[in-house]
Amino acid sequence: MTDWSIYLTPNDVQRRLGLFCLGAGEQENPARPSPERALGCHAAVLVRRGRGHLLHGSDRRLHEITAPALLWLFPGVLHAYRPSTTWQQSWVLFGGPAADALVELGHLDPAHPVRRYADPRPVDRTFTKLLRTARTGGPDVNLIAALYELTGLADPPAGDLVARLRALATRPLSIAEYAAELGLTVPELRDAVRLSTGTTPQEVILTTRLNAAKALLAETDLPVATVAREVGYDDPAYFSRLFAARTGQPPRTFRRIGSIQVANSSFRRRPEPGAV
Repeated sequence: MTDWSIYLTPNDVQRRLGLFCLGAGEQENPARPSPERALGCHAAVLVRRGRGHLLHGSDRRLHEITAPALLWLFPGVLHAYRPSTTWQQSWVLFGGPAADALVELGHLDPAHPVRRYADPRPVDRTFTKLLRTARTGGPDVNLIAALYELTGLADPPAGDLVARLRALATRPLSIAEYAAELGLTVPELRDAVRLSTGTTPQEVILTTRLNAAKALLAETDLPVATVAREVGYDDPAYFSRLFAARTGQPPRTFRRIGSIQVANSSFRRRPEPGAV
């Protein structure tokens, strides 16, 4: 591997895109400790070959590294490399409000800076595309797309559990009952959802219900009271207040101005399960 690096300075327009690349490169690290430091931006490091440890955080915790592994580094967070063999790595620096939002949503988690993948090929392909675009001065939109793709591959560890919670969300259960359905205690459910999404189980349930309600309002002629019951609310008045508070308009207004327009409303009916 030949060491190389490039550093980029996004202009005002590029910064308005919300996510931007600040640099990229490849290098080979010898089997000796690197200096401890903290970055002023986010970074992703793909360890393609080698093994060792990543020192990370104010507690200087050591995370075991066996290539291939993807490391996520965070602004202001102490880190250092501790290779036990020659360590070949590719890296990218990035920043912007979208990067901070990805942290808040749990897609990038300072508590879990090391990700390993059963199939590393998608990560390798995406990182290679990102490096090529940065090095050749490719279109900004392609560089940003590759960054988003890379962060999207960093699926939160509890992603499957959150998907199962969303599947249950329209059932009128208590948080304790949701946890029991998922085989967890309430604290375990809260911790898993926070790790995966950066929010609470209540927020995941509420958002899922509102999204389901919007689909029913837009695509069917069901009465609002029926829609409320379909998404888990026995009190239509409470549902309407909640819907208005979160979306900025009552259910009937959303149906009137936000629904899909159909040429002949007499043909509007509730779609069959699985219909597109």
